Amino acid sequence: MTHPSQIRIEHYTYQLPDERIAKYPLAERDQSKLLVYQQGGISEDVYINLANYLPEGALLVYNNTKVVHARIFFETHTGAKVEIFCLEPYGEHKEMASAMSAKGSAKWKCMVGRASKWKDKVLTKQIGDITLTAELVERIPDAFVVQFAWQPQQLSFAEVIDKAGVMPIPPYLKRTADDTDAERYQTVFAKYEGSVAAPTSGLHFTQRVFDKLYAKHIHTDEVTLHVGAGTFKPVKSETMEGHEMHQELIDVTANTLQNLIANVGNIVAVGTTSLRTIESLYWMGVKALLNPDVTIEDIEVKQWDAYELSVADTKDALSALLHWMQDRELEHIICKTQIIIAPPYQLKVAKALATNFHQPNSTLLLLVAAVVGDKWKDIYAYAMGNNFRFLSYGDGSLLFAE
Repeated sequence: MTHPSQIRIEHYTYQLPDERIAKYPLAERDQSKLLVYQQGGISEDVYINLANYLPEGALLVYNNTKVVHARIFFETHTGAKVEIFCLEPYGEHKEMASAMSAKGSAKWKCMVGRASKWKDKVLTKQIGDITLTAELVERIPDAFVVQFAWQPQQLSFAEVIDKAGVMPIPPYLKRTADDTDAERYQTVFAKYEGSVAAPTSGLHFTQRVFDKLYAKHIHTDEVTLHVGAGTFKPVKSETMEGHEMHQELIDVTANTLQNLIANVGNIVAVGTTSLRTIESLYWMGVKALLNPDVTIEDIEVKQWDAYELSVADTKDALSALLHWMQDRELEHIICKTQIIIAPPYQLKVAKALATNFHQPNSTLLLLVAAVVGDKWKDIYAYAMGNNFRFLSYGDGSLLFAE
């Protein structure tokens, strides 16, 4: 079959009128529509009834990342507005938890809006009794390095940007963030700060949904993938060979890995980020099988690894990764993945995916196509023809792998 590097992105598009993009969430999270695709058939329901379509005893894996107020607006001495969008930690505190707990100062890789207006050496923003400064350190490919400093120094960076920044809602919403977004662009199970975009399939979950899942003996586990701005990165090249997939940081515990091993064959991923995480664990395990002495740097999943490494039994691969962690006395594995899931990829860990409806010409649509094959066209045509709402604040789907 064709290597995904040869995929032409023009074959993964559809017409998405602006009025079909959900600009705001529904009043009730779990009242979003739910499209179900299974064994070639398409049906629809409401998200609160998700448990009805999952096998009893299934393991549901969701992403517990928390969106941070990553967009910060400063004003120059001339009154010009400069927007700083924090992407990821830079330098000393590269690990997200460490970066968010940093006191007094922190260095971040950022995008800067209206960078040409940044003439001052240091920009200052006052928020109540907090003084936040930003200094432009250097320009790097596609971004800038910004040194932040603040008073009072005993505050963490997480506390500072929670007050100084705004929720980074997706650019295609074409509006400014408001008070509603602070709550609704966050899952009810958000725990660890570090994302600049929400794992949007999780936005439909409520305690009522979980109660129904537990009543059917469906259990849950969680992984952490801090979603980067690269999730919105358009594919501009004609083929995927010219597209560099974005890297994202994952954090998974040894206990979760044990749970995955025990439930192989009955695992459902909530969202593309959870899917990318657990499928990445499989390929890390393949690397550990091939070389038990592999380093943490080399065990990271690169863009084309899934199409160039040998395939192993799923339990064997996940068990090899668990043993690799145990040998190093690691309770967590924290590293980056650049995995691209696209046809002809076949899922190794998950059997189904709960996800929203994604943008045309995107790597996320390629991921959906890897799960359901060419049926993605029928699924999206049904959603378009039956008044489903699209993208981050839109409706959801449950897709069983072909």
